Amino acid sequence: MRELAPRIVLDESIAFGKPVVQGTRVPVDLVIGKLGSGMTMEEVADEYVLEREDLLAVLAYASHVLAEDSFLVLG
Repeated sequence: MRELAPRIVLDESIAFGKPVVQGTRVPVDLVIGKLGSGMTMEEVADEYVLEREDLLAVLAYASHVLAEDSFLVLG
């Protein structure tokens, strides 16, 4: 298991090697998708048994990943 950021880890044996919230099997991309689809932080936390700090860690990690990537514009 490798810590990618506070509360965010990567383990090849969990969630097909996707980043997850530490101590859970909840992938970062799932949390982002749920928040992006309109669920509130409270709804996501309740549904996946996460703490508010876990959700904030997911958002901080996603922001960091997007800031580090370069993008190719198609079309």
